[in-house]
Amino acid sequence: MLVIPGRQGNDTCDSRLNLSRRDILRVGGSGLFGLSLGSMLEYQARAAEVAKSPGGPGWGKAKSIILVYLQGGPSHLDLWDPKENVPDNVKSEFGPIATKVAGVKYTSILPKLSQVNDKFTTLRSMSYTPNGLFNHTAAIYQMMTGYTTDKVSPSGQLEPPDPKDYPNFGSQLVRLKPVEVPMLPFVTLPRPLQESNVIGKGGTAGFLGKAYDPYTLYPAGDDMDLNKMDKIQTEDLKLRPEVFAGRLERRARLRDSINAGMPAIDKAVAEHNLNGYYERALNLVLSGRAREAFDISRETDKTRTMYGKNTFGQSCLLARRLVEAGTRVVEVIWPKVANSDNHSWDHHVGLTKRMKDQSGPMLDAGLSGLFTDLDQRGMLKETLVIAVGEFGRSPQKGVSTSGNGNSADGRDHWPYCYTAVVGGAGIRAGAVYGESDKTGSSPKTDPVHPGELLATIYHAFGIDPRTLAYNHLNQPRELVPNDAVTKLFG
Repeated sequence: MLVIPGRQGNDTCDSRLNLSRRDILRVGGSGLFGLSLGSMLEYQARAAEVAKSPGGPGWGKAKSIILVYLQGGPSHLDLWDPKENVPDNVKSEFGPIATKVAGVKYTSILPKLSQVNDKFTTLRSMSYTPNGLFNHTAAIYQMMTGYTTDKVSPSGQLEPPDPKDYPNFGSQLVRLKPVEVPMLPFVTLPRPLQESNVIGKGGTAGFLGKAYDPYTLYPAGDDMDLNKMDKIQTEDLKLRPEVFAGRLERRARLRDSINAGMPAIDKAVAEHNLNGYYERALNLVLSGRAREAFDISRETDKTRTMYGKNTFGQSCLLARRLVEAGTRVVEVIWPKVANSDNHSWDHHVGLTKRMKDQSGPMLDAGLSGLFTDLDQRGMLKETLVIAVGEFGRSPQKGVSTSGNGNSADGRDHWPYCYTAVVGGAGIRAGAVYGESDKTGSSPKTDPVHPGELLATIYHAFGIDPRTLAYNHLNQPRELVPNDAVTKLFG
């Protein structure tokens, strides 16, 4: 079940009320299926008024977004920004190969992506200067929310998620742009954001309230189980066998009758249109739209193979199915803890073998399959696709930049310059934006801060990135204190 806990005071999102939304929803509806989902939909419909349109290139082109989040920090030098004529301790073991775009080279580890990079922009100048140690959790939080936090431990890790956190950008998007069909608005899969024991930091709705939290789809099995996506369970989106649709609808009518007999309560909650939101929640369950979207077995074996029959590839395929069914935001998290080995991007040791045998081929098939599939279905025009990590890896191998030990065949964390892939929804196709210097150490031109990338996402949805949201203390906060990089759009 999706549970929406509430607290007294301003957590109701309406300072005029002296009770929580949970208290309201308890009245006249206790025990009826779907109320927690209905409250989620209600919160979404109470989106704050979007600031006046700044317009410009790409404004409002996106209807949905798939963020492929490469948590762990992939090496830009060993993927899509190879360097030649550099010292051996900088040069990638993977030789450069030509791509579909004339004059642009990737490394040999990306043969499939190199043939579809005419569908997106390769952004080679992502960059920021960290505050203190730049380990994964703080960097993930910044990438997902657009803000840094003051509470960083000496190791660079943060506290667990807190209701006072800044919201994940997906939560802000579905608040301001509610879905228009009976479908889950925001889905995260196949695992949470995580560094060590800090789980989910930057992945929640924070001060917006749990109503805007993503629906999390975390199939059973550990991170090394590459068949996890065949074990998907969506029990909270199914009717129990003994509860037929007609019976559930009769329960809904009974609830309406009870509410009709409570005029005082009706008057108190009239502006919240609870009946309407309950109906939307009921429609989502009865329509089966979400259940069908989660059923990747409906895809042909050819399509599933194109994406790669592993957790990452099938997660990318599921992301396409969800967007096709009406989901606004899908975040595909790389299916391995950020600071770990075996399939992780955190290549402090054994980079060459691990990238060649594990992470590289999965990324190549999954991401290229996603762009190919979306393009063939005509969905890329309105679907923004971004692949990015929290930082890149150090230009020099074997050096320590974050307090971690590194082998001669390992690279440490490097936020000063790295690469992202951005495509769809009006983004220029077959382009390269920005340029790194000779060793990939810093941007030579057009640096892009993670906050500016988030601002570009908001802009693509027709939302001014400086629109205000109000935190738990009723203080105004910009969605992100940055401006969009409109030059990314065609």
